[in-house]
Formats: sequence, structure tokens, C-alpha cells
Amino acid sequence: MTLASVLRDPTLRLIAVALLLMGALNASVYPYQSLVGIEKIGLSEPHFALVLVMASVVAVTASVLLGILGDQRAGRRRIALATASAGALGVGLMLAAPGTLSLVLCHGLLLPVASSLYGQLFALARLARSEDGAVRDAITGTVRSAMSLSFLGMLVFWKLAFGAGVDVMAIYISALVAAVCMTTLLALFWPKDGTTRWDDQPSGLNLRAAMAEMARPQILLRVLCLGAVAASGNLYMVLTTLIFDASPVRDQGDVALYVGIVAGWEVPFMLLLPRVIGRMKRQHVLAAGAALYCVHLALLPVLADHASVWVLTLFAGLGGTAIITLPIAYYQDLLAGRPGTAGAMLAVQKLVADTMAAAAFALGTTLGGFTLTAALGATIAMTGAAALLWIDRNR
Repeated sequence: MTLASVLRDPTLRLIAVALLLMGALNASVYPYQSLVGIEKIGLSEPHFALVLVMASVVAVTASVLLGILGDQRAGRRRIALATASAGALGVGLMLAAPGTLSLVLCHGLLLPVASSLYGQLFALARLARSEDGAVRDAITGTVRSAMSLSFLGMLVFWKLAFGAGVDVMAIYISALVAAVCMTTLLALFWPKDGTTRWDDQPSGLNLRAAMAEMARPQILLRVLCLGAVAASGNLYMVLTTLIFDASPVRDQGDVALYVGIVAGWEVPFMLLLPRVIGRMKRQHVLAAGAALYCVHLALLPVLADHASVWVLTLFAGLGGTAIITLPIAYYQDLLAGRPGTAGAMLAVQKLVADTMAAAAFALGTTLGGFTLTAALGATIAMTGAAALLWIDRNR
């Protein structure tokens, strides 16, 4: 029923198609950016790490500032077009003049700016459909499944393409096609500011007041909790390659297959989320999802050599669905009336998750190994989920 309502609504349909194209862009570029930067362009590993740090800082800064700006002026169309164009320009540079400068501009500046479009799309969804609670969670899960679907499809495509001998730099061709199509789509169909069927009032807050609102303890504490939960996903992406590479019976093909199956499970689970979210509180579904995901993370290094490791993809897909989709509406409720700022909180959460995952990885690999690292990541995530349950016990 939710899928049908999304397809009938022109704004939600626009958001779903934009997320479909964003998934194709992300799957074309991000899994292979280290290979391009180090092996093709010739950056050293420390220098490429600096590009990643730059990208993280730019992504958070752009998401927060543009989210606040969108709420201030209620001029979301121009911001969306500018950020989408930044992504097209970035991958275009890598196609036209591949080199160190283009790499830094593309992966360190322009693509991180373009990533802020993710929060802007969900801000538009919040404005277009103002339903409360379970209905909004269901809509969010449905439109977000489009991104997972295209991400999975593009991973399979490039696995086959590389197997046929296609050069890795060709990823920027599909990335450019996706970015140009997304920019064109937004230019043609994003509702013009001031002419929408919904009321989008400027927030009236200046930058300092908006930042102070985001920095309230009750908001920051929840961001820390959700960031702790999301850190489990970051560790999964890092550890899967390392664990399978260290296994005598696994190889990189198994890594691609494992990640692909997890992404494949997420699509139907996101579409089925409306059946669950109407019967349970959001924070309870999120905690259950975190628990399932942590089972997968903790057992991954233990079962890596055994055939039963593939069962863990089910836990990862089911748990990951809650971790990915539910924080979106959660932040929108925390910052009611500030959909752009609420979308930007996803980038802040990602920064928290990146930091916690890096700390867990450094500590775990220093004191023990991958098994300890995975267990530490699971402990951090469950602590965050439990703390969130306690904070929201009266909601």
C-alpha cells in the first residue's frame, strides 16, 4: 500500500527516482575510490587518507550549512540543483582530466557537497507528506529502498564489467550519466519555491541561532546514541574485506558477494517495514534492528570460514534496514519545522559513527584482532541503542 502511495505522489516519485540515481552514482564511485586514488592517480596512502578526511569535513559542513540555509529561506530548489550539479562537475573532471587536482576536487570537495542532497531529498519528503510517526517511517523506508536497489544493481554491473577487463576509470562514465540525469530530473520536476501545495515557511533563525538549536543537549545526546549504533555499519564495511582476506577459504569475490547479498536483503525489508513500524514504537524497532546487526557483526569473524556465515547476511539486511531508515524521521521529529536541518543531522551522525568506528578499530586491532574489534563495535552499538531506549522511555 505504501509503495502504491509513493508512486501516485509526484513529489515522492521524484524523490524515489533521485535516490535511485544517487545509489547508482555512489555504487559507481565510492567502492573504488581508493583503488583509483592510490593505484591509478598515484597518491600515497597517507595522502589519500587526507583526501578522505577533507571529504568528511566538507560533507558535514555542507550538509549542516545548506540544511540551515534551506530552512532559513525556504529556497530548497536552488540548493538541490547546485549540489546535484557539483556531483556532475566532480565526476566530469575525473573523466576529462584525471589527475591529482581533479581527484582532490572531485572526491575531497564536489562529491561531498553533492552528498548533502541526500538530506535535502528527505527534507522535501517531510514537507510533501506531513503524516506523523509510522506513516512517515513507512514512506521513508519505501523511497530509501530505491537507493539500495540501484546500489546493488550497479555493484553487480561493475563486478561483471571488471571481470570482462574494463578499466576501473570507466566508473566515472556511469557516475556522470547518473549525476547528469539526476540534475536534469531535479531541474525539470523539483517543485518551484513558493508554488508548492504545502506551506514551507522560512525558519526565521540566523546561522548562530540555528546552530545553537542543533547543539541542545537533548539533540546532541541522541545523535551520539544513533552514531554509536551506526558505527557498527562502518566497522562491517571495513572488517568484511580484512576478515575474508585473512580466511584461507575466502577471497575478494566472496567479499563482493557478501556485501551484495546484504544490500539485496535490505530492499525487500525496507518495503516490508510499514508492516512492522505500525505495531511497534520506532525506538523499539531501532533497538531490535541494532541487536540483529550486532549479532551479524560479532559472529562475522567467528564464522568466516564456515558455510553458515552466509546466514549472517539475513541478520545484516534486516538489522541494517532499521539502522538506515529510522533515524531520518527520528531527527525530523526532534527538529519539527526544520526539515533541512533535520536532514543535515544525518551527516553529523555519520561523522560520529566514523569517529567511533575508527576508535573501535584502532583499539580492537591493537589489543586483540578482528574478533575483538567486531565485539567492541557490537558493544558500542548496543550501548547506544540501550541509551536511546532509556532517553526515550517516556516518548
